[in-house]
Amino acid sequence: MSLTAWMRPLRLPFAMTRAWANQPLAIKGLVVVALPLAVLIGALSSLYLASQAEAQAEDDVRLAFAIQRDIYQVHALLAEAASGVRGYLLTEQERFLTPYYKAEAELPNTLTRLDESIVDAEVRARFNKVMALTGRKRDGLSGLLEIADAAGSSAEDQRAIIAALEANKLVLDDLRTEIDQIQVLETALLESRRARVDEVRQGYLALTAISAAVGLLGSLAAVYLFSTGIVRRVQMLEANAERLAQGEPLEPLPEDRDEVGRLAIRLERASALLRAREQALRDGEERFRLVVEGVQDYGIFALDPQGHVASWNAGAERIKGWRAEEVMGEHFSQFYPEETRSFLPQAILERASLVGAAEDEGWRLRKDGARFWANVVVTALFNEAGELRGFAKVTRDMTERKRSEEALRVAREEAIAASLAKSEFLSRTSHELRTPMSAILGFAQVLELDQGDLAERHRIAIDQILKSGRHLLSLIDDLLDISSIEAGGAEINGEEINLVELVREADQLAAAIFAPTALAFEVDLPDEAVNVIGDRRRINQVLLNILSNAAKYNREGKIVRLTCTVAGPTARIEVMDDGPGIAQADVPRLFTPFDRLGLQRVKGLEGTGLGLALSKRLIESMGGEIGFRNRTVPDRGAVFWFTLPLAPRSHV
Repeated sequence: MSLTAWMRPLRLPFAMTRAWANQPLAIKGLVVVALPLAVLIGALSSLYLASQAEAQAEDDVRLAFAIQRDIYQVHALLAEAASGVRGYLLTEQERFLTPYYKAEAELPNTLTRLDESIVDAEVRARFNKVMALTGRKRDGLSGLLEIADAAGSSAEDQRAIIAALEANKLVLDDLRTEIDQIQVLETALLESRRARVDEVRQGYLALTAISAAVGLLGSLAAVYLFSTGIVRRVQMLEANAERLAQGEPLEPLPEDRDEVGRLAIRLERASALLRAREQALRDGEERFRLVVEGVQDYGIFALDPQGHVASWNAGAERIKGWRAEEVMGEHFSQFYPEETRSFLPQAILERASLVGAAEDEGWRLRKDGARFWANVVVTALFNEAGELRGFAKVTRDMTERKRSEEALRVAREEAIAASLAKSEFLSRTSHELRTPMSAILGFAQVLELDQGDLAERHRIAIDQILKSGRHLLSLIDDLLDISSIEAGGAEINGEEINLVELVREADQLAAAIFAPTALAFEVDLPDEAVNVIGDRRRINQVLLNILSNAAKYNREGKIVRLTCTVAGPTARIEVMDDGPGIAQADVPRLFTPFDRLGLQRVKGLEGTGLGLALSKRLIESMGGEIGFRNRTVPDRGAVFWFTLPLAPRSHV
C-alpha cells in the first residue's frame, strides 16, 4: 500500500488543505523539516540524558571498587609491615623490614585517595576510625623498632617486646573489623546505586519510545502535507515540462498562490512565448536559407568537424562548378590543387579551431580542373558547451583582382625600370652637357679678361653668356647629384663631424649671400661640441641651399635666424625667417623636383626647383630627416629644419 493511500484517513478538510497549499514554500519547508527535527532532538536528548546517568552510575561503581581496593590495600600493607617487623625482631636482619618501609611509603597516598573518594557519611565515620587505627598501628610498629634497637637480651626487655607485639595485634584486629564494615557499607551503596540507575534508564527508554512514536506520527503528517502541498504539483509541473519539450499544450494546474503556483503560471507564459519564438526562429531560418541559397557571388557552405561538405549554396555551385548532390559528404580538400591538398586544408581547419576563424588566399580548382584565385574565410562553429560542431566556409572568386594586381605589379616594375633609365639618362646627359658648357664658360672668361677693349654691347653679351652659363652649369650639377643619388651611385662620406664648427664655417659663407639684402642673419649655437655622423661637404651644401632660399624669398621680412639643438639621438638645425611663409596647400610640393610653386613667374626670382629636392635626398642618404612648417600667430614666416644622427659617445 502506498504512503498516500495509508494516510488517506488522515486527510484534512478542504479549507485547511487550501490554506496549507497557499502557504509559502519557506513555511511549508519549515513545518516539514521542523517536525521530524524536533522529535529527533527530543529523542537524542533523552538518549543523551540516559547515557549520562548510566555513565554516572558506572563512575560510582568504579569509585566503590576503588575504595574497596584501597581499603584492602591499607590492611595488606599494615599486615605485611607487622609481619616484617616480627621477622626483624626474631632475626635482626634488615631485609625483613622491606615491607615496613614499603608500607610507610605507600600508606600516605592510599589514605589520601580514600579521603578524597569517600562521600557517604556513615562510611566516612568508619574511615575516620580506620585512619586512627592506622596511625596507632604505624606508631606501634615504629615503637617496636625503637624498643628492639634500644633493648638488650634480658628477660625484662623480651617481655616488653612481647607486650608491644600483642598490643599491635589487637590494633590490627580492630582495623580489620572496621575495614570489613566499610566493605559491607560500600557494597550496599553500590547495589542501591545500580538499582537507581536501572530505574532512570527504564524511564528514559520509555520517554524515548514515546518520543519516537510521536515523531513517527509527526513525520507521517509532515510527509502527507508535503506530498499534497508540493510533490503532487511538482510532478504535474514535471509532466508539463515534458509536454513543453515535445511542443504539446500544457495541462492546467490549480491556481495556488505559493511559489509552485506562481511557477506554474510563469511556465504557461514561457510556453506561449517559446512557441512564438520557435515560429519566429523557423521563419528566420527559412529566410536565411533562402538568402544563402540565393547568393551568387559568394560560395557559402558548411563543413562537419572532419571537413566534409554538409551544405552547398548556389554561389558555391556557380564558382566551383559542382552541384550540391555531387559534393555533399565529400571532403573539401578536393577543391585544392595537388601541391597544397595534403596539408593546407587541415592546417586551415586547425587554425580556425584554435582562434575561431582562419582566412587564406590561394589557387583553387573548379570541377573542370581550371584554377581560380580564391579568398576563403573558415569560421569554427561551437555549441554552448564549447564543443566543435563544424565550420562555415565562405569562398570568393578573386581571379580578376589577382590579374589586376599582377598587371599593377608589372607596371610598377616597369615604372621603376623607367625611373632608373631616366636617372641614368639624366646622369649621362649631365656629363655630356658639362663638357661643352665648361668650354663655353672658359672662352667667355677669356673674353671677359679683354672686355676693356670691347664695345659696350659686347661686354653686355659676355656678361649674359657667363651668367647663363653658370646658371646652366649649376642646373647640370644639381641634375647630376639627383640622378646619382637615385641611381645609388652618389658618394656620401659618413664621418664624425663637429656640427657647431661646420655651422660657423657656413656662417662665413652665408655673409656673401645676405650682403645684397637688407636681412639680418643671426646664429644661435650651443657652447659645447655637437658631433654628428655625415658628409661635411653635403651638409654644407644643404645649409647654403636653405639659407640661399631664405635670402631669396624673404623680401618683406627683416631677419633670418639659424639654431642648432640636440633632441634625443639626433641634432636638429632650424632656419627661421619672418617672411610671408608658404601656403599650406603648397607645402606637400616643396620637395618635388622642378616644382617652384608658381614662383617662376615672379620677375627677379631665378631658380631651378631642384635645391630642396636635392637637399631632401642628401639628408635622407645620411640617415636624417628634413621638413618644413609655417610659424604660427603672432609670429609669421617659414621654418626649414633637418636632423642628423649624433655620433656615438666614446667610453674610456
